[in-house]
Amino acid sequence: MNEAMVYADDFKKSFRAESDFLDFLKNREEETSWKTEEANSLRFEAIEEGSKRLEELSESYSEAGKEDVIKDTLENTKLMLRTGTESIPVRSCAIKTVLERAKISGTALSKVERSVFASILNHCMNVATGKALLKISDDKVSAVHGGDESDYAVLEMHELFNRTHDFLNDNYSKVTYAGGFFEHSMVTALWTLDESEELVEVYKDMLDENGIRYKEILPSLRLTSSDVGMSGANLYPTLLVDGKNIPLGSPLKLEHKHGASLSDFDEKLDMVYSQYDMALGKLKNLIGIIIKYPVNTMIGVMKKIGIPKKLAMGVVEKFEAVHGVGFCSAHDIYYAIADVIYELQCSGESGIKVTQMEETVSRALNVRWHDYDIPGIVSW
Repeated sequence: MNEAMVYADDFKKSFRAESDFLDFLKNREEETSWKTEEANSLRFEAIEEGSKRLEELSESYSEAGKEDVIKDTLENTKLMLRTGTESIPVRSCAIKTVLERAKISGTALSKVERSVFASILNHCMNVATGKALLKISDDKVSAVHGGDESDYAVLEMHELFNRTHDFLNDNYSKVTYAGGFFEHSMVTALWTLDESEELVEVYKDMLDENGIRYKEILPSLRLTSSDVGMSGANLYPTLLVDGKNIPLGSPLKLEHKHGASLSDFDEKLDMVYSQYDMALGKLKNLIGIIIKYPVNTMIGVMKKIGIPKKLAMGVVEKFEAVHGVGFCSAHDIYYAIADVIYELQCSGESGIKVTQMEETVSRALNVRWHDYDIPGIVSW
């Protein structure tokens, strides 16, 4: 997507070069401001096709060469946020924090007319207490966080990812940036630790002992973060096994709350090495869990952890064709479930959707596998 369209709610971009990725995040930081307002002073207004207000906004933004910002808002939220000094378009990813700040929820809110929605928000914000912290980026409001001292703590994206880059390169002999992805709601990047055999040595020994074949196993680390309330600054140990992404779960999480700082994030980075032992522990345990009815078990586990049926059944059919119906280990099934990540990548899904699926797959590490090891025909 053209970088000039970064104002758009659905803007997304992947980065093959780490320098381009970090430069882009630095530019976003420069185009972002954080403002604290009294929560009960905030007001929302709907903008509607053909209205005089829309005409005024279009003219004003056109004079500044930013008419497309208003057009994009009209195609998405159709909302403006008024503070004491200005009126700012609201980005789609801000709605989650807006509703949290207004202390309201419900699917019906997405179905009412925008003018009614704005009125509901204003009634609720009028009785809100405390402060609101606004994130204004690329000409739109991207989040409305709690602005009191114990509420949201700003951790700049560029600094988080840059510190991760520096830490890995300072502490591991060979680090390769494997890709980064930006959306307004979340940012993620993956690095492989190419010459860190000691991280996976015990796991590889266990695979060898059990006759499980592989060509290459690379430990890797993913950082995912959001400054619009979707995620903390989370470090995920992962494996690349013959190029296949195997999530390990057990992330190191730093929530954007209670005065969280970059020093706290540095402490999480210092824990990365020890986290691999913990993260690999559950994966190693799966080798000893013998499953009698692997297809039924796979279906039950995938349904339990929330993988969509259409995506799940494709990998189930592939597993059944390759493995058949004989006994296997939960480890075999977990590897097969991880194929949904590859399928998403092949279908062109965004890096964020792929990252979210990695987290979904990792939930299988915590299920009671024998609960799903049942005979007969299992329906979805």
